Amino acid sequence: MLKSTALALLLVSTAAPALAQVAASQAQTPLPAPTSLPRPLPPIPAPQDRDYPGTIGIRVDLTDLAHKVIRVNQTVPVSAGSLVLQYPKFIPGNHADTGPIQLISGLTVTGNGQRIEWLRDTVDPHAFHLDIPAGVETIEVGFEWLTQPDNSTWRVVMTDEIVNLQWEKAVLYPAGYSHGRITFAPSVVLPEGWDYGVALDTVSRDGNVATFAPISLEHLADSPMFAGKHYRRIDIDPGGRSPVHLNLVGDTAASINASPEWIAKYEALVDQADRLFGARHFDRYEFLLGLTSKLGGIGLEHHRSSENTASPTFFTAPNPAYGSRGLLPHEYVHSWNGKYRRPSDELVANFNVPTQNSLMWVYEGQTEYWGDVLTPRSGLGTVEEAVVNLAEVAGFYDQQPGREWRALQDTTNHNLLGYRTSNPWPSWMRGTGDYYREALLIWLDADTLIREATRERKSLDDFARSFYGSEDGVWEARPYTFEDVVEHLNAVHPHDWASFLRTRLDAVGPGAEAPLDGIERAGWRLTWVDQLTPLEKRMMGGWGNDFQYSLGFSLGAGNRITGIRWGGPAFEQGLGAGWELVAVGDRVASAEALRDAVTAAKGGSEPIALVIKRGDEFRTVNFAWHDGLRYPRLERIEGTRDRLADIFAPRRR
Repeated sequence: MLKSTALALLLVSTAAPALAQVAASQAQTPLPAPTSLPRPLPPIPAPQDRDYPGTIGIRVDLTDLAHKVIRVNQTVPVSAGSLVLQYPKFIPGNHADTGPIQLISGLTVTGNGQRIEWLRDTVDPHAFHLDIPAGVETIEVGFEWLTQPDNSTWRVVMTDEIVNLQWEKAVLYPAGYSHGRITFAPSVVLPEGWDYGVALDTVSRDGNVATFAPISLEHLADSPMFAGKHYRRIDIDPGGRSPVHLNLVGDTAASINASPEWIAKYEALVDQADRLFGARHFDRYEFLLGLTSKLGGIGLEHHRSSENTASPTFFTAPNPAYGSRGLLPHEYVHSWNGKYRRPSDELVANFNVPTQNSLMWVYEGQTEYWGDVLTPRSGLGTVEEAVVNLAEVAGFYDQQPGREWRALQDTTNHNLLGYRTSNPWPSWMRGTGDYYREALLIWLDADTLIREATRERKSLDDFARSFYGSEDGVWEARPYTFEDVVEHLNAVHPHDWASFLRTRLDAVGPGAEAPLDGIERAGWRLTWVDQLTPLEKRMMGGWGNDFQYSLGFSLGAGNRITGIRWGGPAFEQGLGAGWELVAVGDRVASAEALRDAVTAAKGGSEPIALVIKRGDEFRTVNFAWHDGLRYPRLERIEGTRDRLADIFAPRRR
């Protein structure tokens, strides 16, 4: 049974967005100044809804590829007195305090040719205090962003062929103002011969210097750039009502050679999104796609663009990864859900006001659903592939033990607990992926319920059009609350949607179940098989080493036992991190030997004997497992309507 928490405890507040609420969270309570400081530090001014006087110039130099250093120079209009410059802390799309202040170095401030010394705030290290002398009307601010040579801590954003400029990591801005009311005039210095894709408006290009139209800090930070030695820009909405381009950068010239067949799929994606939502909330949209094995992987949404990477062979491989094909549809949907319609508790006044994530199951969960729908609708995937993908999701959550203690609603806090920190027991801890993929199952449940109740006259497509499809051409954010979601669902089909959502979001305890009703209502059921089809093997890339649903672990490189499922057979044998499989019975360890042993033990009584090793310790463990290999599959329920086929079919209008 599903456990329901009182609705009032978890509904999102309907209060106005953050401008009316930030003062208490942003302004510091004055603390005694440490005696070692040369002067007391005033509180950091809370952001106010007022214009910053003047325009801040910012020039970013991307040419130091040898050292992987991005250099920033800003010209800031000021007046005499106290000034606080802030480095962004809460990064949109990360849903957490991930601004890499640790990588900012060489900060130097001058006014009228004289140095102005700064002091870092002792409570918030993302803030720098300055005393502006009388007579100084402009200050020059210079610093470096020391980008990383590998992906061990922060992702690589700079290679010899590609730079991914994310403005929010290369800017300081004055405290005391809403980021929508601070204007920047940006420019970029590019390596020789490079070109770029960005949603900013280029006003001039003088050699390697590109200058862009003034823009608010809010939208500057939302307009990343992919620049590269190998660059191609493709119009994927010829003659459309607003420009949409696919900007490709690659490790090599060959990697950006998208065929006409591929381009047609992305054109179809634009068409299908139009038919789903009805309106566009951008004056232009720039897909940024890096075909690379060197740049750090990314899929990050923005209002008028998105940052994405895929394999350098993406356009030439016979069957590129399904997740890579579904990435751009997901990020494109975010222009409507997450950017135009934005959860009210994420619509903050500036990048140093804490974000709240209570509606991530809509922001990411419904985006995951529509991304998975638009992938087959556009031809970027097939219906058969979409069904296999859904089977993997359903199987994972059907077997996830973490719901015993942690409700899906609580996972929306996960990034705030430590952004993508290591997790030795993901099946028990739960995390970020749950408000994407388990929430996807909730939205499938809602879609099929509407379809069934209205005899196929309406669907969640109608919700998408009413909720996201108003105000064509407007690209300022519009906040939403839990109550707004419920209201629009009821307008499509009257139902107790508040209880429907809360019982699934708050389901917790030993009896809590995965939200799989939508699959059966779609005319399918989750089953378990011991043999996979060629398509399933291709889609489930690690199937050969996957024993999650049998012995309760995966077999990693070097026969290391990884991903031990909490409460599963391996867990009950006392296995944890660090064990290596040495032998399977009397055979040398391998994934094939283990698959053979599990298959041979099916229906029998003899245990599966494994020899394992950790350091100098050896153990023999015996698994009394006789149900064979287990992989998830969706099978049709005879005599029912195939609503998955309906959902994944391209819209004709």
